[in-house]
Amino acid sequence: MKALVLSGGAGTRLRPITHTSAKQLVPVANKPVLFYGLEAIAEAGITEVGIIVGDTADEIREAVGDGSEFGIKVTYIPQEAPLGLAHAVLIARGFLADDDFVMYLGDNFIVGGITGLVDGFRAERPAAQILLTHVPNPTSFGVAELDAEGRVRSLEEKPERPQSDLALVGVYLFSPAIHEAVRSIKPSWRGELEITHAIQWLIDQQRDVHSTTISGYWKDTGNVVDMLEVNRSVLETIEPRIEGTVDEFSEIIGRVQIDAGAEVRGSRIVGPAIIGPRTVVADSYIGPFTSVSENCRIEDSEIEYSIVLRDSSITGVRRVEASLIGRSVEVTPAPRNPAAHRLVLGDHSKVQISS
Repeated sequence: MKALVLSGGAGTRLRPITHTSAKQLVPVANKPVLFYGLEAIAEAGITEVGIIVGDTADEIREAVGDGSEFGIKVTYIPQEAPLGLAHAVLIARGFLADDDFVMYLGDNFIVGGITGLVDGFRAERPAAQILLTHVPNPTSFGVAELDAEGRVRSLEEKPERPQSDLALVGVYLFSPAIHEAVRSIKPSWRGELEITHAIQWLIDQQRDVHSTTISGYWKDTGNVVDMLEVNRSVLETIEPRIEGTVDEFSEIIGRVQIDAGAEVRGSRIVGPAIIGPRTVVADSYIGPFTSVSENCRIEDSEIEYSIVLRDSSITGVRRVEASLIGRSVEVTPAPRNPAAHRLVLGDHSKVQISS
């Protein structure tokens, strides 16, 4: 069995961060979102992985390399434009050959991995298997309608009037039957080859399409709110570890990781939180659910429920919360404007000014 990981999207909902960085490499608990997916694939016993790349291909290649760090072998597959998930399957035909495969969206996050799902698919081998979860806003997702026995009756991409609240999670399992399906569909009104249309084609052809409704944690990390929520979720699972230096005037409370080379002086850190390598925290407060990456400096400031990317500094800022701060950013107080009144008054005016 192989894996196809999609890492070619533009990440418009995470701008301005994704103007200069691939959305799949934005870190959660100081590790890129993409890495969690690759680790889950490796844990499921899959070693051959194709990664669909687009405009951020060089950055993805630099971060992932040949895959050996994850125990996998990576093949990079360029996609000239984000033309849909089914298009990714179409252009990966040479890599996938006639093997079963799991398709994993590189900006999705699933707690608990995919090993059980992969094992079940290997045992039953339907034409396709999809993951579903209940969502409050199904119009934003691909939506599945099930029959009374729980079989997939129909799929629709971002419907105006959803038939259910069951959204497709960004993990799919396919037999080689999907290749005929993606060749048989036409682009949607969005100009994309939709994977929902390809799976619907399988259903219409009386092919066996299974579904699994998950109750565990899943997020599409496509926007800042979801990134912060996933960061919170991961930080809740960390174990305390102090490898850096903490002076006697500092207080560390709860599950806090301080990586090697980090330095904490005269500060209070309340976990769960992570302080990355070679980061300095001085005379500051780091609140729960905060990840500070490597080579950062937090001085005379307060920050909580936030993600700070590498090489950034926050100095003299009293309160930062629910924020995503990019790489090599400097956050400082605004200069104070002088307290003065500028007046243009006509003759015989009377003015009262509150000082």
